Amino acid sequence: MTLEIKTATIAPVRHTYANIARRFGEKPATRYQEATYDAQATANFHYRPLWQPQKELNDKHYTALEMADWYALRDPRQFYYGAYVQNRARMQDAAEHNYAFFEKRDLAGFIGEEARKAVVFGLLPLRHVEQTANLNHMSGAAYGYGTAITQACLYAGMDRMGMAQYLSRIGLLLDGNSGQSLAEAKEIWMSHPAWQGVRALCEEMLVEQDWFALFWVQALLVDSHIRQIFYTGLEQALAGQGARDMAMLTEFMHDCLKDISAWSDSVFKAAAAESEANRALLAGWLEKWQPQVAAAYGEVAEALLGDAAEGAMSAAAEEIGKRAAKAGVAV
Repeated sequence: MTLEIKTATIAPVRHTYANIARRFGEKPATRYQEATYDAQATANFHYRPLWQPQKELNDKHYTALEMADWYALRDPRQFYYGAYVQNRARMQDAAEHNYAFFEKRDLAGFIGEEARKAVVFGLLPLRHVEQTANLNHMSGAAYGYGTAITQACLYAGMDRMGMAQYLSRIGLLLDGNSGQSLAEAKEIWMSHPAWQGVRALCEEMLVEQDWFALFWVQALLVDSHIRQIFYTGLEQALAGQGARDMAMLTEFMHDCLKDISAWSDSVFKAAAAESEANRALLAGWLEKWQPQVAAAYGEVAEALLGDAAEGAMSAAAEEIGKRAAKAGVAV
C-alpha cells in the first residue's frame, strides 16, 4: 500500500470586501483599508439628531469645509483600533517605566521649591487645557464625516485624556500623593490673572460649531503654543533650576504631540489641496483665531518664563507659519 500526498492551491474567489475593491481594485487590502474606507453609514437613518433636526446623524455640513471624497483625509499612520492600541501600549510602557524610576529614586526630593512652584503654576494647569483638547477632538469624532477622520479624531481625543492624566500624576509625585499640588494648580487655573485668557479661549472653543475649524485651531494654533511654551521653554527653565529630571515625566506628551502634529498636518494638506475655497476658508480661520490664541498664551508665557517668553512665542509663531505653509495656506 502506498500513501500519496498531494497539495492543491485554492484561489480565493474574492481578495477583499466589495466596497474596498471598488476603491483599490480586486487585490488583498490592508487592515487599515478594510477597517476604515466606507465604514460609515450614509443612508437609512432611523431619525435625525434632536438637537439639530435639519441635519442627518452623519452629515457633511457640520463644517463649512467641502471635500469631494472625505476619505481623502486619511491617516498616514494607518491607525485602526488594533494598531492604535498596540502603538500607545508601547508608549505607555515606556512612560510607566519613567514614572516608576522617578518615584523609586525619590527624584522629587531633589527638586527645589522654585522649580516646584514653576511646575504647579505652569505645568499642572495644563491638565484642564488637555481636557478641553479632548473635547475638541471628540467633536471631530462626533460630527466629522468619514471614518478616516472620525476614528483618528477619537484616538487623538484619547491621547489628550492620557496627557491630562499624566500631568495629574506629576502633581501627585511632587506632593507625595496628597493632592495638594493639584488643588493649588486648580486655584491658579480658576483665579490667577495670567491663566484667564487661556480659560476664556477654552470656553470659546467649546462652543465652536464647525468641527474642522475647531480641529484647525486646536491642532495647529494651540498645540504649537503648548509645545513651545510648556514642553520646550518651561523644560529649559526647569533644567536651569536643577530639575532636569522633570523631562522624564513629559516624554509621553512630547511623543503624543509629535504624532498628532504629523497626522493633522497631512489632513490640513489634503483639505487645502482640494480647492481654492478650502484654502481661503483655512486662511480665514487662521486670521480670526491666531491673534486670540497668541494673546491668551502670551500672558501665561510672560508670567511663567519672564524674559524667555518672547523667544517661546516667536518659536510658536514660526512653527505655525511653517506648518500652515506646508499645508498650502498663506499666513
